[in-house]
Amino acid sequence: MTDAAPATTDAPSDPITALLGVLDVAAGSGPDAFTAANLPKPGGRVFGGQVIAQALVAAGRTVPEGRLPHSLHGYFLRAGDVATPIELAVERLRDGRSFSARRTHAAQDGDPILSMIASFQEDQPGIEHTEPAPDVPAPEDVESAMDRMGHLDHPVARFWTHESAFDVRHVGGSLYLGPAPTPEGRQRVWMRAKGAVPADQLLHRALLAFACDQIMLEPVLRRAGLSWLTPGLSVASLDHAMWWHRDVRVDDWLLFDQDSPSAQGGRGLGSTRVFDRSGALVATIAQEGMVRVPTA
Repeated sequence: MTDAAPATTDAPSDPITALLGVLDVAAGSGPDAFTAANLPKPGGRVFGGQVIAQALVAAGRTVPEGRLPHSLHGYFLRAGDVATPIELAVERLRDGRSFSARRTHAAQDGDPILSMIASFQEDQPGIEHTEPAPDVPAPEDVESAMDRMGHLDHPVARFWTHESAFDVRHVGGSLYLGPAPTPEGRQRVWMRAKGAVPADQLLHRALLAFACDQIMLEPVLRRAGLSWLTPGLSVASLDHAMWWHRDVRVDDWLLFDQDSPSAQGGRGLGSTRVFDRSGALVATIAQEGMVRVPTA
């Protein structure tokens, strides 16, 4: 681990290496304090999934050995600037016999950009059941984001294809270049890291938090007949909740089964169940975001 973090990492030829680098938060100026760099991003705003993953890693480094995150709840408070390092301050709320609770505040130049609380638990036996995974085509049979727009010479297209650490494959077509043929809230997406990830379960769970933020609000857009190219579209994550049910590996295919139960007041809710390749439910996620389009 380094003693300080630069503001922004350079975009390397291997995007997963760059992402692992920014998640390796550095020791800060005080106890339970850390600093973190940012991935470059078109528009200059910090990617929300990046900062919530960093906040989780920082919190995880303060809990007793053997305890892994089983849930988190976070609020995105303001947009972050990729040119400014992120300061992460962890508050130890409780260490019980089986559970630990931590609060992490992420800030830039003294201004908070994220507040997150997470709970960690030792591995324990208990009742066991899981919902079955939906029947969908295998990821090898689904068009990837690279297939869809990897040929486009545009900074946003390059960011989500060549510079992305994840291979993203939308079952039934993506919203990158236009709306879905039929407006509906259901969406299913295969996703996998583009390279091997060390066998650190905290890291894999943090990477899942990073990855899901790319697609969490897409069911809201899909149901409204919108796409990422809709003129005047403004989207921003407001809050994020995750529950990890089982160990997860992001360097193997994961299926995101998504929908949007409600949208109102310039906000939309996306919910997701994440299954591994074997069909086990590994996580459940919910996110509300600001979704605005110009009115006539």
